[in-house]
Amino acid sequence: MPDYRPRKTLFNPELRRRGIYILPNLLTTAALFSGFFAIVQAMNGKFEVAAVAIFIAMVFDGLDGRVARLTHTQSAFGAEYDSLSDMVSFGAAPALVVYVWALKGLGKLGWIAAFIYCAGAALRLARFNTNIEVVDKRYFQGLPSPAAAALVAGLVWVMIDNNWSGEDAAWYACVLTIFAGITMVSNLRYYSGKDINLRKSVPFMMVAAFALGFALVSSYPPGVLFALFLLYALSGYALGLADWIGRRKKIARSE
Repeated sequence: MPDYRPRKTLFNPELRRRGIYILPNLLTTAALFSGFFAIVQAMNGKFEVAAVAIFIAMVFDGLDGRVARLTHTQSAFGAEYDSLSDMVSFGAAPALVVYVWALKGLGKLGWIAAFIYCAGAALRLARFNTNIEVVDKRYFQGLPSPAAAALVAGLVWVMIDNNWSGEDAAWYACVLTIFAGITMVSNLRYYSGKDINLRKSVPFMMVAAFALGFALVSSYPPGVLFALFLLYALSGYALGLADWIGRRKKIARSE
C-alpha cells in the first residue's frame, strides 16, 4: 500500500512554521554589517572609520547574547550565526584593516602576521563552540576574539588620531597583531562577566563606577579604549602568573 504519511520536506507545513527569533539575530546581523563595513572602508583608505566600525560591531555582539538570554530566545541557529558573524567582524575585518593600513609594507612578514591573527580568531571560535559546556562560565579560555579585535582596531585608531602613518607604526602593528593572534589560542583565563546578573540590584558604587567609566571613555575614546583592552589582554597573563605561583607554593608545601 502507498505510504500517505507527511514527509519531512522543505514544503512540509511543520517545517515552514519553524522560524528564527528576530531580535537577537537582528543584532547579530548589525554586528556582521559593521564588520563588513570596516573592510569596505579599509579598502577605500578610511582606516579610522574602519576601526570605529569594529568597535560598533563589538557593541552589537555584546547585546545579541544578552538580549537572547533576557528574552529566552536562545537557539542553535543563533549560536552558529553569531560565530560566523564573529569570524567576519573580529577575525577577517581586523586582520584586513591592519594589513592594508600598516602591514602591507612589511612584505611577506606583514601578511603572515595578519594570517596568524585571522587563524587565531578562527581556532578561538571553534574551540569556544566545542568547549562551551565544559569550561567555567566565569572565565574565557584564551583572549576573546572581540577583545583581540578591539586591541588591533584600537591601535589603528589611536595611531591615526596622533598623526602616525601606517608605515611609521608598521612594527608596532606587527607585534601587536601576532600577540593578539597567539593570545586568542592560549589557555590563559580571562574574566567573562557572565556571572553578572542585570536583573538583580547592585551597590550604588557599581553605578558610580560605570558612570566614571563612561566619562573616561568619552574624554578620549581612542586612547582610553585601547588602554582598557590592552590591560584586559595582559590580565590573562597576570592570572596565569598568579596560578603558576600558587601551584609552586602548593608543591613546596607538599614537599
